[in-house]
Amino acid sequence: MRIHPWSLIFGGLASVALLWSSSLANAAPDKGAESSASQPAAAPSGVGAVTGVGAVASPLATPYPQRAVHVAVPFAPGGGIDAVARLFAQRLQELTAQPFVVENRAGGGGTVGSDWVAKSKADGYTLLAVPISHAANVSQGKLPFDPQKDFSPIIEIASAPNVVLVNPSLGVKDLNAFIALAKENKGRLSYASSGNGSSTHLAGQLMMMSAHIELLHVPYKGGGPALIDLLGSQVNMYIASIPASIPHLQNQKLVALAVTSSTRTPALPHVPTAMELGLSDFEYLGWYGLLAPKSTPKEVVSKLNALVNQILKEPAVVEKLSQEGATPVGGSSEQFSKFIASEVAKWAKVAQYVKDQPS
Repeated sequence: MRIHPWSLIFGGLASVALLWSSSLANAAPDKGAESSASQPAAAPSGVGAVTGVGAVASPLATPYPQRAVHVAVPFAPGGGIDAVARLFAQRLQELTAQPFVVENRAGGGGTVGSDWVAKSKADGYTLLAVPISHAANVSQGKLPFDPQKDFSPIIEIASAPNVVLVNPSLGVKDLNAFIALAKENKGRLSYASSGNGSSTHLAGQLMMMSAHIELLHVPYKGGGPALIDLLGSQVNMYIASIPASIPHLQNQKLVALAVTSSTRTPALPHVPTAMELGLSDFEYLGWYGLLAPKSTPKEVVSKLNALVNQILKEPAVVEKLSQEGATPVGGSSEQFSKFIASEVAKWAKVAQYVKDQPS
């Protein structure tokens, strides 16, 4: 079977994110572990009348935003969604002259932070940056929120393939060698995920089925901690975003065995696809998007949609995404809503398929 979940991730942005966090920490209200993108800059003239996909049809009675906007990230700092949220929070802050504060609320494979936003006031001042796990979490069974009904989709930001990583200490340099080693050590090699029921958890299960191997699953509270333990050889394999992986590949701290797309990515042109190496039914793409609590005013959703669409057209942003192997998506909030519905249905079927497999 072929899986086409969409994703992203910005490896080199994690260190920049820490600078953004410290620069405005004192400006943000105490709503948990939070950090802001950067000091507000003067808004360009006409920002309230941005046009394009999802543009505001008529001016808001009260211009939005008038104060700090909190963007929840349902995973720990250091992962792809954290970097994406901070990049776009910075640009939104510069365009609106109001702080966009990023808060990490990790736990439950992304469900803790998502549930917090679902129960927040629907006024546009609490948003949720989500990766593919927002749809994949249906594999966890009953959730404290409905991933579709309890949110107002704003926009899909981008999509990107992922990469199968191992620590050099494992002694393998290609995917087939890893598979052979796993077959020789049934159930003894481990793979990390960003949480039980997360997309990386299911991706690992799909890889196991495709390669006919058995690995030990080790869940973490986000991609950042998973990468840290892979770097420390606490786990043997992790399917990570390419942007988050590139710095560690460049300094040879990790080894890339394969990318999870059907074609090679310009970001890692010398790394083969899993399909090239014989896993013909393994394809896994990730995506990132922005949500608000249900019943958020349509004018607010439209304005945020228009602003993010504008940012996605900036040459510098497009170039950065291209360098990292990611593709800008954008589009309307209605398109994102339909996409989420299709993803939830797809991952529910995958989770059931995995559940039905004999151990």
